[in-house]
This record gives sequence, structure tokens and C-alpha cells, in this order.
Amino acid sequence: MNKGYILITGASSGIGYELAKLYAEQGRKLVLVARTLQPLLVLQKQYGEQNIEVIQADLSCLDNARKVYSITQERGLFIHMLINNAGVGLLGDFLSTDLETEIAMVNLNVQSLVILTKLYLQHMVEVNHGHILNVSSVAGEMPGGPQMSVYYATKAFVTSFSQGLSYELRGSDVHVSILAPGPTLTNFVKTATQQEEATLFDTLKFQTAEEVAQYTDKCLGKKKILIIPGIFNKIMVYSSYIAPKSWVLFLVNRIQSLKK
Repeated sequence: MNKGYILITGASSGIGYELAKLYAEQGRKLVLVARTLQPLLVLQKQYGEQNIEVIQADLSCLDNARKVYSITQERGLFIHMLINNAGVGLLGDFLSTDLETEIAMVNLNVQSLVILTKLYLQHMVEVNHGHILNVSSVAGEMPGGPQMSVYYATKAFVTSFSQGLSYELRGSDVHVSILAPGPTLTNFVKTATQQEEATLFDTLKFQTAEEVAQYTDKCLGKKKILIIPGIFNKIMVYSSYIAPKSWVLFLVNRIQSLKK
């Protein structure tokens, strides 16, 4: 696990930033990718340019996912761990939300994740060594999310895709894990809720991004497939498996409609 680089998308803030900081403190070699460059440069300066490569890229533009891969190839960087963390959300009834914003969300949350996974996985399989962490959400374990229907659907895709890929790779030394955090104090929450006062995140207890990152690192060491930080999040996910879908949909809609 210490050979090669860890590539983290969405590394400029939130869970991605905290994972980057955690691994930098461990002396791991990193490739950090984000739309916003400055936080990456701060980490690079703090922990040393010899260990941290930075790439500025907006992964909601699909060509940029391939460009990231090309850049790492040109630099001769072997990615032994890929952390597909970049993601965005949007709150509001589907009929009232902006179509172009939702298309960009699907590009970022789903298509770029698939592209990067496909490209980096090939070499991992060739050398029979590697780990892919796809960041989903507790939303990916739910039957649906009224007022965030496109976001929930993207995370359901990430979860299903990762489960199938993990099974395909069984018996090899290439592993796939799913991180399914609940409400977390990140810029994502601000982005997802900026247009409305009522959200799921207002009602539930937040974890910090640092807490999620530390728990994730421990679980990755054990090669766990599904990583759900927090007892409450585990209860919520496992309860949704047995509760009628209509109840879950009603509850999610009710929580996201509550006023602050």
C-alpha cells in the first residue's frame, strides 16, 4: 500500500481535504485533484513538493477526467489508490431545479468517477495491486430522495457500480470500497442547501470531515467494502433496508421540508 501514489479528487475541501492531510502527515505520496487550486498548493507547500503532485481540473467536464489520467501517465506516477471523492448536490423539486446544473452533477458524481475508475483500474489489475474508494453517501443506500432526486440517484449508481466491481475483482489483490457518510460539515452541504431553508442536513447530527477521514482510513486498512461512519448513520441505513420504501420516501421528504 505504500508504493506509488494516492490520487484524491475533490481534495480542496471537506472529506477529500482531510484525507489528503491525513495521508500527507503519514508521508504518503499524493496526487491531489480539484477545481480550486489554492488549497492544494497550501498542502503541497506544507508537506513538501517531493511528495505531493497537484492537478487543477473541473471534473464536471468529462474531458478533464481523461486529462487527469494523461497527466499522471506523462509524469510517470503509478496510482495504487484512487479515491473518487469529488461530488456535488442540489436541493429542490426536480421541476424547479436547473437542468444544466443537474447534468453537471451527473457528469461529476457518475461519469467522471466511471472514467477514472476504468482508466486506473487497468494498471492495478495488471500488477495485481491497488485499492479504489468511491465516495457515495447514506443517500446511495436509500430508495430515493424527494427534493434531491438526481443527487440520490447518482449516489445509488456509485454504490451499485462499486458493489458489482468489488465482486468482479474478488480473489485479486485489487479492492473496491464504498464510503457512505451521512451529514458531514463540508462545502458540499452549503452547495446542496444554498437555495432552500429546509434540508435533511439541518435535522441530523453532523460529523466533521476530519472524523470521517480518520474512520475511513482505519476501515481501508481492513479492506472493508462498505464504510459507514457513525452509529446513527448505520442505524439509518440498515433500517432503510427493512422499512417499506413508501415510509422511507415519506420520512426523507418530511425531514428535508422542515424549516430551520
